[in-house]
Amino acid sequence: MQQELKTAIDEAFALAEAALDEGRGAAAYVWLERAHILTQRQPWLHARSHWLMLRAGMQAGDGREVLGQLPRILAALLFSRIWVPLGNTGRARVSAFQPMPLSEELRRLLE
Repeated sequence: MQQELKTAIDEAFALAEAALDEGRGAAAYVWLERAHILTQRQPWLHARSHWLMLRAGMQAGDGREVLGQLPRILAALLFSRIWVPLGNTGRARVSAFQPMPLSEELRRLLE
């Protein structure tokens, strides 16, 4: 993994976890969506992004998010190397199969 991508992933996870630890779930989602996009092809890290989204959903009392993340965790472990919808943010409110536009920064990091 290129160093710049690894640094961006580490930063996204660190800031998301800090926000969760402070009870700021909405702020955590911004970083978790970024982490999700950057880790989609890496099963363990991809699953970690969904696990933390599940945690954010539990913190917010959002049953839809919690229930939506459970199958996504399993799918991340099983299918990340086969196929992922590029740019998908990973939230339960979007289809798990829907590709989404990438910012130029994220596109560059994923090259």
